[in-house]
Amino acid sequence: MAVRNMRPRGKEKLVQSVARSLCILEALAEEEKPLTLSELGAKTGLNVATIHRLLHTLMHFGYVQQEDFMGKYKLGVKAFQIGNAALYSLDIRAVARPYIQNLVDYSNETVNLAVLQQGEVVYIDQVASRSMITMFAKVGSRGPCHCTAAGKVLLAFQGEEELEALLEGGLRSYTPNTIVDPEELKKELEKIRREGYSIDNEELEEGIRCVAAPIYNHENKVIAAISLSGPSARISQEHLQEGLLEKIKETALEISKRLGYSKA
Repeated sequence: MAVRNMRPRGKEKLVQSVARSLCILEALAEEEKPLTLSELGAKTGLNVATIHRLLHTLMHFGYVQQEDFMGKYKLGVKAFQIGNAALYSLDIRAVARPYIQNLVDYSNETVNLAVLQQGEVVYIDQVASRSMITMFAKVGSRGPCHCTAAGKVLLAFQGEEELEALLEGGLRSYTPNTIVDPEELKKELEKIRREGYSIDNEELEEGIRCVAAPIYNHENKVIAAISLSGPSARISQEHLQEGLLEKIKETALEISKRLGYSKA
């Protein structure tokens, strides 16, 4: 892939060094074998001096490796980890979708699939309720961790560093029910870990209640969450205790098992 194919569209402004680095990575990925500097130059359209400088940085961060005995370059372990993570995100959507659809059919409420990214909850898939009054968090949108059901359940299973980073920025209040006291949030997260689910009790938006449960992978680590959202009048405490809560937890567990999770 030559650099000329990476020109910005319209008025987009690209960082040239980043674009060139990506071009090198794509060239190595497309060829699927180690390449010399001259071969990389032929594939990317970059001069050898530029390629050598960029390769030094890419090697420093583990995205490229050099074969000492031949002086050729290939993708490093870090590039594999990044690509594998991207594929995994796509896989979890495919695995989870039928279970999410079943939960929507059962509850007639909107169900989201969410992950944690840079201290925020990101919604990566959704099946909407057929009811006229629905709650929509658009696919791709982000939300705060401390006052969303999915965010809290994901935060509950992160390390101490992630929690402290969130607390350093302060906890914004969205409604009278938003938890803004750090110690109260810590107690809430302990409860979530103990009970295996979380509830956003009108903490982000008044009149909206949300329930979430964690999704585990084959390493028994929480990597995502499913959340069911709707008007508080419909998702009452009574309705949750009548079977909806267990159904949400069961759905998350079924998805986890499909991803290789084995409950200890």
